Amino acid sequence: MNNTRVGHFPPPKRFGLILHGIIILALTGVTAWGVLSLTRAQVGPEFVLDLLLALLAFAPIPVLGYRAYALLRSDYYIDRDSLAILWGLRIEDIPLTDIEWVRPATDLTHPLALPAFRLPGGVLGSRRHADLGLVEFIASDTKNIILIATSKRIFAISPKDAAGLVRTFARATELGSLTPAEPKSVYPSFIISQAWESPIARFLWMSGLFLNLGLVVWVGILIPALAQIPFGFNAFGVPNETVPAVRLILLPLVSTLMFIIGVAAGLYFYRWEKQRPLAFVVWISSTTGALLFLMAVLFLVTTPI
Repeated sequence: MNNTRVGHFPPPKRFGLILHGIIILALTGVTAWGVLSLTRAQVGPEFVLDLLLALLAFAPIPVLGYRAYALLRSDYYIDRDSLAILWGLRIEDIPLTDIEWVRPATDLTHPLALPAFRLPGGVLGSRRHADLGLVEFIASDTKNIILIATSKRIFAISPKDAAGLVRTFARATELGSLTPAEPKSVYPSFIISQAWESPIARFLWMSGLFLNLGLVVWVGILIPALAQIPFGFNAFGVPNETVPAVRLILLPLVSTLMFIIGVAAGLYFYRWEKQRPLAFVVWISSTTGALLFLMAVLFLVTTPI
């Protein structure tokens, strides 16, 4: 986007960030409780239920975490050349010459159908409208929605100052473009597919994935066959007191969590050419960490009690 900015119109963020934070903390607490119960349960139905509880509570956390991050850095900008929508890793830069009209959603004869799954701070997705066709929502709430129509698609956004954005768009159009702008669309999936094209990245991701899957399967086989294990060692290298073998499940869970965080962190750095070596360092560390966890399990189960 051109550096000569005419207007800056962020969406409302506070309530959405607070709500996402509360939900993430609640799910984290449930996940921690499930893992703690898992280490105390005997192998059987209770063990399976605790494992399912921990996994189901953890599954939405990365999605909600990304949505909170996207909301935190979300913004709408207008300059004399284009209108830009920034939402997490999503970037939509629309030349003003491509915009056919900008109007409030309240002007429509038929109300907009909203995305099925939405939270304050994350009204995202696409719905079809009887008059407009497909409408893509990149908004934080359902109030003050502004529609931006181009020849290819229609966007629904939610600037805090909706009337100000419409006025600024009209003024920028009257001023005229300084330099021709090119449309730009960047999706989070584009970063993943771009990284996937690197043979090193593919090798590291797949190696880490198979190491963690192998660790889960191996620990699942070991637990019923073991009664007690020494879970850790003191400063002199002497095994600690023995604990139920079911606590071994902690190792693959922690390893998998660290691997997921590592892949996500690496993708964050991979977006910039200068920081891509750092992305590979993170991915190497994640894969090496999975290997170290596998070796830790081997060491624990072969240590004489």
